[in-house]
Amino acid sequence: MLQGKPLFQDVQVCDDEAAFWWLGQHSFLFKLGTTRFLIDPFLTEMEERTLPPLFAPADATETIDLVLCTHDHLDHIDPAAIPGLAAHTPARFVAPRAHAERMRSLDVPDDRLITLNDGESVTLNDLTIHAIKGAHETFDQTDEGLFPYLGYVVEGAGKTIYHAGDTVWWEGLQARLAQWRFDVAMVPINGRDAERYANDILGNMTYQEAVDLLGGLDVKLSVPTHYDMFEFNSEDPTLFADYMRVKYPDHPVWIGTPTERVCL
Repeated sequence: MLQGKPLFQDVQVCDDEAAFWWLGQHSFLFKLGTTRFLIDPFLTEMEERTLPPLFAPADATETIDLVLCTHDHLDHIDPAAIPGLAAHTPARFVAPRAHAERMRSLDVPDDRLITLNDGESVTLNDLTIHAIKGAHETFDQTDEGLFPYLGYVVEGAGKTIYHAGDTVWWEGLQARLAQWRFDVAMVPINGRDAERYANDILGNMTYQEAVDLLGGLDVKLSVPTHYDMFEFNSEDPTLFADYMRVKYPDHPVWIGTPTERVCL
């Protein structure tokens, strides 16, 4: 497993047009063309973590162009990761407009902050990023019409990826996504239940729902995520793979180890 500077050295020497490195939980490092970006970097030290932080912000110096954040929970908009990456990299940050003030409070300068709401798109570093609302049990739309939970469709280098953020399968999600052909799609599978909800642990798709969502779409590689970091909020990813194999045998699944390079 690569940690620290060797991880980013692997990104720098990667000569494939498109590749990703899973960093545990819902966190990914991507290379599309010449652009390198992080999605939901999670670096806070916690005793409950089953996987420690794999790098420090200073390790990413001059390597990361963009940081995409899906919503304001500790493992997504991380108060250890965001200020450090703002200080040590030239990256621009993409986040839900509902959390603009939160990002500013974490020392992200206004000229490096791009905020989106559901249905909006932006082109940065030869990538086009589309915001797709998420329902983290519920949409929790603000009075101003802002959605605090987003997923992202990212197009670049001839590839299209989908990172769902935290969400359940809501009515209309599959129809929204059907306009794209995905080279890779990352979906949470940790599910939800009464005990977790009562303890303010908001849930996501079950592995069955995640399989059926992607199984009905044009996806070259399906990646289950958000199942490994905390024992109280986990799932077995082989259940996702087995269900996909039986129900949608033409949909390959990737389950691997953190920091393994996956070329698209």
